[in-house]
Order: sequence, then structure tokens, then C-alpha cells
Amino acid sequence: MSLKSERRGIHVDQSELLCKKGCGYYGNPAWQGFCSKCWREEYHKARQKQIQEDWELAERLQREEEEAFASSQSSQGAQSLTFSKFEEKKTNEKTRKVTTVKKFFSASSRAGSKKEIQEAKAPSPSINRQTSIETDRVSKEFIEFLKTFHKTGQEIYKQTKLFLEGMHYKRDLSIEEQSECAQDFYHNVAERMQTRGKVPPERVEKIMDQIEKYIMTRLYKYVFCPETTDDEKKDLAIQKRIRALRWVTPQMLCVPVNEDIPEVSDMVVKAITDIIEMDSKRVPRDKLACITKCSKHIFNAIKITKNEPASADDFLPTLIYIVLKGNPRLQSNIQYITRFCNPSRLMTGEDGYYFTNLCCAVAFIEKLDAQSLNLSQEDFDRYMSGQTSPRKQEAESWSPDACLGVKQMYKNLDLLSQLNERQERIMNEAKKLEKDLIDWTDGIAREVQDIVEKYPLEIKPPNQPLAAIDSENVENDKLPPPLQPQVYAG
Repeated sequence: MSLKSERRGIHVDQSELLCKKGCGYYGNPAWQGFCSKCWREEYHKARQKQIQEDWELAERLQREEEEAFASSQSSQGAQSLTFSKFEEKKTNEKTRKVTTVKKFFSASSRAGSKKEIQEAKAPSPSINRQTSIETDRVSKEFIEFLKTFHKTGQEIYKQTKLFLEGMHYKRDLSIEEQSECAQDFYHNVAERMQTRGKVPPERVEKIMDQIEKYIMTRLYKYVFCPETTDDEKKDLAIQKRIRALRWVTPQMLCVPVNEDIPEVSDMVVKAITDIIEMDSKRVPRDKLACITKCSKHIFNAIKITKNEPASADDFLPTLIYIVLKGNPRLQSNIQYITRFCNPSRLMTGEDGYYFTNLCCAVAFIEKLDAQSLNLSQEDFDRYMSGQTSPRKQEAESWSPDACLGVKQMYKNLDLLSQLNERQERIMNEAKKLEKDLIDWTDGIAREVQDIVEKYPLEIKPPNQPLAAIDSENVENDKLPPPLQPQVYAG
């Protein structure tokens, strides 16, 4: 089997990781293959198109309703009304409906009225409630960081506070709309610093990182895996899928990692720890940092094993293997990062590259089949159902310096696998015997029933008992007693 055929189900061309619009940035499956910038453009176009279609539909329905109203009024003797009053009523009705339609489709209906925004400037009970220790620490760090920027820092802090207070009144919106608000805020703040404040790009990135850390630490419990989405349901589905794939071996994925090497084994453990630790972080940038650390440990493990730098074709299969071994919480974290991370971090750089590969790994696991692992469909179905597991490494193939404990572990696993197969055979035979006994009992019962029906049992009344010899002698009591023998002495 050639190496190419072994990799046919896992290899991903690096061009496939880029935005499908050709802008050069990294794409994302959550954005239908676009980068965040192109996705926002496509989203706004589709949104404007939908709003225009809704407007046209509303106007058409309004015209039809007006025509129906006019015809009904004329049929009911509306001639008594003067033309001026009819026109006045018609104008008022039209004005009312147009105002209703504008309120329904205008952006202000979602974002809140000016009065609500003014009220939002006042500290709300929700914002001022007692926060956690981490939130207090992040707030102090953010204030200290902004002090170095003087007037620009004060303006940033003011805009950030207004954004948080505004988000308090937008919790009833869908998570996609809240994400859109956060992305608009990131874009507007960064653009304002570059155009008005003349802040260098590298300093803008640092400021945006601190802004993201500050606002997402406060919003985390409201926007991470909200109940209005199916994120948790998808988490459970992918975790169940990974548990069913626990039998997948590194050889099936063509993973170029030798865990018998102590340094490599340590790197694998660290990579698994990092990908699991991602769920404990509250800031999207910190979650991305965990993915990046995990990926770097993977590259180091491959480099130590092969004694040469790792390639992208080696990285993705190994990342899939790490995800299968760690079984972390994936969908909620991926969606959270996609919705609320600073978009520039996902579009370029190593964070964006590793995050895109993680999304590809999750997509591969969801669609993994027998062909992807170069297995027959029969073997794949048996492994998935737990009827059997792939053969372990034979004792003869172990290297002389291999750990004795690992050898013994694989022997024990092989023995347990054999015992499991024997137990399954015994259980199948026992079920078969039980079925045979039930069938035999039912057969005997049917035969007895047939015989009883064919030869019914007739029960006759008992015969009269025979009369005694002296039964007719009614004077038995008057007879003398019988003679008793007597002995005479001669």
C-alpha cells in the first residue's frame, strides 16, 4: 500500500484552508469557507437582500389590504362619506401601516431606542453586581494598561463601558446578532484608533487583545454555549462519536509519532492537556493560545520521531489523533471563538492557521468512515459496534529495549480481548439453548393438547358397592352369640 493511498482520507491541501473568495486570509467552516471579513460582506449582502424582499412583500400586502378595504367600504354604502373624509381616513391608515412596517424592519427595533441607550449609560444592577475575583483582576489590569495611553485610553475605556452596558439590553437577541454587535465594536474601535488616534498597527493589536480580554471576561457566562443554541447538543454528539472511535490506532491515521520514545510520549501528554485545558479559559484569545501550544507540542513530537521538521501532511493526522485521545469539548469552544474573537487573529498568523486545522480535524472525525482508514466496511462496523478491536502489536515485533510494563499491558489487553470473544460466544450459545428449550416446551405442550383434543377423557360415575351377605337379615341382633371352643380335662 502506497503512502499516498494511506493518506487519501486525511490529506488536506493547504489552499483549502484559505478563504474561498481568494483574499489570502484563512477561512473557517463556520463561515462557509470564508474569512471573517468576506463573511461579513456576504452576510450583509444577504441580509440587505432579505430586508428588501420583506419590504416588497409588506408593501404588496399593504396594497392588497387597502384595495380590499376600499371595496368593502364601497359595497356597504360608503357613498355617504364625503370624498375628503375618505381620503383623510385612507391617509391615516396608510401612515399607521408604514410606520409599523418601518418599526418592524428598522435596525433600531433590535438595537433599542435612543431612550434605552441613554438609560443604558446609567449603571445597571446587573453590571454592578459583585463580580468574580478573575473579573476584578482583569478590570484592574485593563485600567492600568489604558493609563499609558492617556486621552486615547480614556476614550477607549468609555467606549468599552458603553458597549458592555448596551450588551446588557441585547441579551434577548440571538447569539448571532450579539456576535455581530461584538464584531462591529472590534472593527469600529480598531478603525478609530488607526484613523483618528494614528496608533501604530502593532499597538492596535495589543490594545484590541486587552479590550477582548476585558469585555469577554464579563460577557462569558452569557454568551458561551447559551441555551438558545444547540452548541451543547453538538458537544455531546461529537464526544459520543469520539468515544465510539476509541479503537482507532496511530497506524490507521498514518501518525508519524513514536510514543515509545519518552520525550515524544511527554509531548503527546502535554498536547492532550492543552487541548483539554482550552475549555477552562474564558477569553477567546486564551482558548486560541491553548490550541497553539497543543499544535507546537505536536510539531515537536513529530520532529523528535522523524529527526526532521514536520510537514503539514504530518501535522493534521496527528492533531486528529490527539483530539481522539483527549475528547475535549469542541463545538462550544469553536463556536465561541468564531463568534467573539478578534477577527484579525483568526484571519492571519499561527493562531488562525492552527484553529483552521482544528476545525478541519473536527470535520474529518464527524465524517470518518471505513474508506478514510483504509478498512473494509465489515471491519469498520465491527469496530464501531464494539464486537472486536484491532489486533495489538505482536510480541515478536517489540524492540529489545521496549518497556516491560508496556509489553505486559498489551498482553493483558490481548487476553482480555480473547476472553471477551469467548464470553460473547458462550452468551450466544446460552441464548440459543434457551430458545431451543422454549421451543421444545412449546412443542410438547402442543402435542399434549392435540392428543387431549383427539381423545377426550370421559369420567363415568362410580358403580354401586356390593351388598353384604347378611345385609337382608334384619334380625341379626337377636341371634345367639357364636359358640366358643371349650377344653375338657379328661
